[in-house]
Amino acid sequence: MKKSLYTVLTLYKINTRRFFRDKLSIFFGIGFPLIFLFVFGGLNSGDSDVSFNVAVINHSDSSFSQTFVKNTDDSKVLKVNKEVKTLNDAENKMSRSELDATIVLPEDFGAVQPGQTYPSGQAEIIYTQNNASSGQALSSVLQAQFKAINAKFVDNKEPFSVKATQLNEKSLSAFDYAFSGLLGFAIIGMGIFGPINVFPELKKMGILRRLSTTPLRVWQYFLSIMMGQATTGLLSIAIMFVVAILVFHLNVVGNYLELGLFTIFGIVMILGIGLALGGWAKNERQAAPLSNIVVFPMMFLSGTFFPRYLMPEWLQNVSGFLPLTPVIDGIRMIATEGKHLWEIAPQLGLIGVWMVVIYIIAFKVFRWE
Repeated sequence: MKKSLYTVLTLYKINTRRFFRDKLSIFFGIGFPLIFLFVFGGLNSGDSDVSFNVAVINHSDSSFSQTFVKNTDDSKVLKVNKEVKTLNDAENKMSRSELDATIVLPEDFGAVQPGQTYPSGQAEIIYTQNNASSGQALSSVLQAQFKAINAKFVDNKEPFSVKATQLNEKSLSAFDYAFSGLLGFAIIGMGIFGPINVFPELKKMGILRRLSTTPLRVWQYFLSIMMGQATTGLLSIAIMFVVAILVFHLNVVGNYLELGLFTIFGIVMILGIGLALGGWAKNERQAAPLSNIVVFPMMFLSGTFFPRYLMPEWLQNVSGFLPLTPVIDGIRMIATEGKHLWEIAPQLGLIGVWMVVIYIIAFKVFRWE
C-alpha cells in the first residue's frame, strides 16, 4: 500500500510541475478565468450608471427649451448625439440601433400659454421597436425629471405616496450571483479541458502506452491527476476570490473552509468527466467534438453566465440535474448566503451520485493508447 501511495505522490508531483512549467496551461487554468472575471465583473458590479444614447430635436425658441437642451447635454444619464439635426437622420440611426431614442421638443414647448404664469409643454420621445425597452425606460426617467420641475411651478399635494424601507438582511447582488457562475466556468476549464487536451497528446507521444507496461494501475493514475487538479484548481479559485474581493467588493458570507471542501468535491466530480472523455478519445479530433457536446449545455444551462431563474420552469427543472448545476448552486449558497455543508445536502447528494456514475464510466472507457 505504501508503494502504491508513493507512486501516486510521485505522479502528483510530476503533473503539478508540468502544469506550472507550461505557460499555456497557466493561462487557461488561471489567466483565462480571470479575464472572464473582469469582463462579467464589470458588467454585473453595478458601479456603472445607466445611460441612453439619444438625439434632441428642438423646434422651440423659448428660453425654457434652450435651458432644457443645455441641461440635457450636461446630463450623465443622457448621451446626446449632437450630429443629428433632423428627425430623418435620427430615424436612420435608430433603425441601426445607433440611438436608443429621440427627444422632440415641439414649437410651443416651454412657452407661457394664455392664462398661465409658468411655462408648459409636452416633449415627445420617439423610438423604434428594436429599442422599445430603452424608449420606455427613458420615458420614465424624463417623467420623473418633469415631475420635479412641475413641483417648482405648481403646488400639488399628493394624497398617496410611497415609503421605501431597507431591510438589514443581506441579499445577493448581481455580481455575487455572477461570481458563483464564473467559479463554475473555472472548474469546467480545469476539470474537463485539462484532461481532454493532455490525454490525446500523451497518447500521440506514446507516453501512456509506455506507462501501461509498468505496474501502474489506472486508479493510481487517476488519483494523482485528481490531486494535481484539486491543487491547481484551489489556487486558481483562491486568486479569483482575492481579485473579486479587492476589485469588485465581493461579500463572502460563508465559511472559507467549508467553501474550499465543497469546491474540491465539485472539482473532483467534474474532473471525472474530463477523465472519461480524454481517456476514451484516441486523438484531438475525437476529443474536441465530445467536449463541446458535454460542456456547452452545462455552461449555458447551469447558471454559469446568467441565472437559472430566468429560464422557463420546465428548463429549470431539467437543468437542475446537470452535473455543474449543484456545484454552482452550492458555491453560491455557501459564499453569499452563509449556508453550511449540512444545509446543502441535496447539492452534495446530487454531486455524489454523479461522481459514482461518472467515475464508473471513466474507468470502463479509459484507454492507454
